[in-house]
Amino acid sequence: MKAFFMNDYGEGAHPIVMQRLMETNMEHTCGYGLDAYSLRAQKLICEKCGQPQAQVHMMTGGTSANVIALSAFMRPYEAAICAPTGHINTHETGALEGRGHKILTCAASEGKVTPEGVRAVCAAHTDEHVVRPRLLYISQATELGTVYTLAELKALRAVCDECGLILFVDGARLGSALTSRGCDVTLKDLASLADCFYIGGTKNGLLFGEALVIVNPALQDGFRHMIKHGGGMMAKGRLCGVMFLAAFEHDDYFAWARHANEMADIIRGGMERGGIEFYQKTQTNQVFPVLTCAQEEALAAQFAFEHWADLPDGRVSVRFVTSWATTPQDAKLLADALEALNR
Repeated sequence: MKAFFMNDYGEGAHPIVMQRLMETNMEHTCGYGLDAYSLRAQKLICEKCGQPQAQVHMMTGGTSANVIALSAFMRPYEAAICAPTGHINTHETGALEGRGHKILTCAASEGKVTPEGVRAVCAAHTDEHVVRPRLLYISQATELGTVYTLAELKALRAVCDECGLILFVDGARLGSALTSRGCDVTLKDLASLADCFYIGGTKNGLLFGEALVIVNPALQDGFRHMIKHGGGMMAKGRLCGVMFLAAFEHDDYFAWARHANEMADIIRGGMERGGIEFYQKTQTNQVFPVLTCAQEEALAAQFAFEHWADLPDGRVSVRFVTSWATTPQDAKLLADALEALNR
């Protein structure tokens, strides 16, 4: 069997989560996220975020969280701004456009939106003959594995206030971002700056599920109606409640994410020793080496990973992703193979 670096959701759930699911499996609870487990998880997440007035909604996955929330927050003639690499723009099959909302891409650096880019988009959409920018969508971490600093997030909050935009943060890999080397952003920092964000469980130890945190009270009214309308309300909603409780009661969520980052550091070390170029330097659990086609083929015999991009010079970029389940042995095996490529 190949060592697995294809993604961070290919395995099942962390044993702690599975144990809690088994312990509660035969209990009878009410449905649709109104059970005691879900309510406790919602309260706990609000406490961890330092936002007692926030609403927390358990969503099935990232795309449904993005589409349902963004559709709820915007009028039909309003649009979302994001980086060209933003998930809603590149990996959601036109889901938001299918709800009637245009996506406006703006200038970005290393996958991160810039305030100047946001201002330029807003300046180009000023009358009733074009869509009106209403929401800024960013990811923490980004699609390229990079992380916004606290100063960068504060600058984006300021430009959102200046331009009348909602700040929405996709947190599918939030655990990896917040536990990455050099990250100066905490969960409370993020909650104090975003109007809405979510804490990704699918890519960090849960079977599925994202905890959507609506901080801004103006966006909270009727949101459960929108979840149901969008097909995102789970009859067995208690499953998410149980899993998020297991992840956050003792802060295991962050320990799992930190482990994934440490495994990625082992891989980066092998690249550096072997003189392998980075397509994009990261500190999170996604690693992007630049390889020749022959090197990619050689690695594919032993490891499962994703072909990321074809480069103008004939080389390629691939992506390795680590998770809570990545073993040090597998990470070292890949690091050694990368180190040996240019020998």
